[in-house]
Amino acid sequence: MARRALVVSPGHAGEVIVLAALFAVMGAASNAAGTAFQRKAASTVARGGGLRLLRQLAHRPAWAIGVCGVVGAALFQALALVNGPMALVQPLFVLELPFALLIAAPLMHRHLPGAAWWAITGVVMGLALVLGSAAPSGTENQAPMVRWIPALALCLGIMGAAVVLARPERPPLFRAAVLATASAVGNALTAALLKSASGTFSDGGPVAFLSSWQTYGFALTGVSAILLLENALQAGWLAASQPALTIGDATVSLLLGVTLFGEEIRTGWWLLPEAIGVGLIAWGVLRLSRVVPTMH
Repeated sequence: MARRALVVSPGHAGEVIVLAALFAVMGAASNAAGTAFQRKAASTVARGGGLRLLRQLAHRPAWAIGVCGVVGAALFQALALVNGPMALVQPLFVLELPFALLIAAPLMHRHLPGAAWWAITGVVMGLALVLGSAAPSGTENQAPMVRWIPALALCLGIMGAAVVLARPERPPLFRAAVLATASAVGNALTAALLKSASGTFSDGGPVAFLSSWQTYGFALTGVSAILLLENALQAGWLAASQPALTIGDATVSLLLGVTLFGEEIRTGWWLLPEAIGVGLIAWGVLRLSRVVPTMH
């Protein structure tokens, strides 16, 4: 498959980056709204599972709104990835957790404590510091197989190893962190495959999209990442899984963006503010993950 390279003026490139960032933020907000409304619907039905639970949820308007939010998030993510570098788009999805709390608090008639507001501020400031310092750039939507093969082998290998390590006899917090890390790797790989498939759709239309192996790849890895996340949440406290999930997704996405699509970030002394920003994000996410259980 031919690689897609765009030649754009600096001004137009800046507009495209802003557009990609806007779509990414909208995707994070949409997914957060979807999660909050689905939780709202789940809190109004009897405990259970299978088809009975789905039938009960299907009669709840909040659940339908939640599903629309999740679908909208996928569309916004695709639009963001086809317009901008992974190293910019995926870290912005860190905002999903703060958005989820801000939406869920009034929806569930809960009060958001002052500590949560400080944590949200830390996440936002840290993210701004990381992205402002790194200044991600890149216009490629495709990568040659010589790059895909090692990326797929490494990511899928990490996911498989995590499943082996997270045996039931392991401590719950260890299992939660390991499975969340595997889910983060799966999310990043899904985003890379989605970026490539979205670029194919943009260039060649539906037929090319359905003929691309990346289309079916992101569907499979996306489902795998969701299953790993569900197991991580069942294994232990959210405070053990959420930081690994959030930081892991952003980190692996950045690495895949650089190695697969030739994206660039600033290094040298810029690594210092980038590290400080990552620390702020990790602190904020850890604090917020302790708030989430009280919002149910």
